[in-house]
Amino acid sequence: MAEDAGARSEFADTARRNEGYLDLRELIERFDEMGELARIDGADWNLEVGALSETVAADKPGRAKALLFDDIPGYPKGFRIMSGAANAYRRLAVVLGLPEPENEMDLVKAYRKRAKQEFELMPPVEVADGPILENIDRDDEVDLWKFPAPFVHEGDGGRYIGTDDLVIMRDPDTGWVNVGTYRVMVHDRNTVAVWMSPGKHGRLISEKYFAKGEPCPVMISCGHDPNLFLVAHQEVDYELDEFAYAGGQRGRPIEIIPSELHGLPIPAYSELVLEGEIIPGEMREEGPFGEFMGYYASESSMLPIVRIRRVYWRNNPILCLAIPSRPPENFTFARATVKSAMIWDECEKAGLPGVQGVWCHESGAGRLFNVISIKQLYPGHASQAGMLAANCHAGNYAGRWVVVVDEDIDPSNLFDVTWAMSTRCDPPEDIQYVRRAWSTPLDPMLREPPWQNNRAVVDACRPWGWKDDFPTVAEASPELKEQIRRKWPDLYD
Repeated sequence: MAEDAGARSEFADTARRNEGYLDLRELIERFDEMGELARIDGADWNLEVGALSETVAADKPGRAKALLFDDIPGYPKGFRIMSGAANAYRRLAVVLGLPEPENEMDLVKAYRKRAKQEFELMPPVEVADGPILENIDRDDEVDLWKFPAPFVHEGDGGRYIGTDDLVIMRDPDTGWVNVGTYRVMVHDRNTVAVWMSPGKHGRLISEKYFAKGEPCPVMISCGHDPNLFLVAHQEVDYELDEFAYAGGQRGRPIEIIPSELHGLPIPAYSELVLEGEIIPGEMREEGPFGEFMGYYASESSMLPIVRIRRVYWRNNPILCLAIPSRPPENFTFARATVKSAMIWDECEKAGLPGVQGVWCHESGAGRLFNVISIKQLYPGHASQAGMLAANCHAGNYAGRWVVVVDEDIDPSNLFDVTWAMSTRCDPPEDIQYVRRAWSTPLDPMLREPPWQNNRAVVDACRPWGWKDDFPTVAEASPELKEQIRRKWPDLYD
């Protein structure tokens, strides 16, 4: 522990690789020191926690404070809820172990630079003990109502203990352990439901067990280092070890403990972990739930129950909370940053040159409105960029719009982007369509299977054939802008 303490002292002034914090609790201390945390006592689990989390995040997108709820009515003091942990650029930089950025694109570029220069997978390390084993409820002792699972939205069908969660499963054929994020609703004291969209890795794994007539072992972490959540809810490659990926992000391996029932890996420093089996054939109603596109797009449905037989929890556990809602949401900034970097990387790996930036806008829930900026090098370059950004793995699920802009447009600045669309795009000529792409029942434009949607690729670049003769932009030069900012700095605070 002395080594960790030394790392924390070095971490006081500037962000560095996130071995500087041990777990969510130390991270909360760091956020407090940064002035990035609001402590809220007395908010009710019934709607108030959800509404506060939603409205605070929406008030200052990418800049809002994290919220730590305590003294929740009906629960012991110390049983807490953490909301929006990494959903601001300064806190996200700490979680990712990056220098504090000036803006969104700085963060994306720093993330990519480290990925190219330093990043390597670090497989998890098995340990015999950890804080998560401070309390274990077994079988008849299990009572999920002892934890303050919130009733999030007024139209929801129940209380959701899993939103900012890790759903951990093992492929029965290969032994690959997958870590995903899927919503988890509490039915009663020892059963929950897990909703997984078609095509998601967790659903594919569960279907393998069901095809054999077997229950699917599952573990659900409901409070943990936000770095794990960032990895779990991104589209990383099939059969890639998410714990190894998260370890690479942290700069040290994730410590795991084999679970009692199924030997699934428990993050040793998680706050609250549920273990059980998804039971095929035993169905109960799940939902509805206000989802990340900002709608109740899917009705309640019958899902197999998950019978919880073990609950591992730390003293004074902290339940993590993501609030899907009308954007901006309390997790979309973090999603947008990581997804932007992943799309950029995948486009370059596919051979696309000249990329200047990528941003997945929060107004599109971090998935539905993505912008890629390029320096045009040849005819068809903009079309190639748009098609790659729309169809690469990181950008394909549940997309809607991809906009390609020139290098003078900041892809994270929606004003810049809509200006480029308004002045450099001829709609009949410059919009192409991708049909029958991978989507989800959560898409409000879809009413029934198959869950496929259509999307547009918008070329908002200067027309290649006469781009050098395109009218000159009317604005002060970068040099003049910098000169006046230095001369009258108070005007730009």
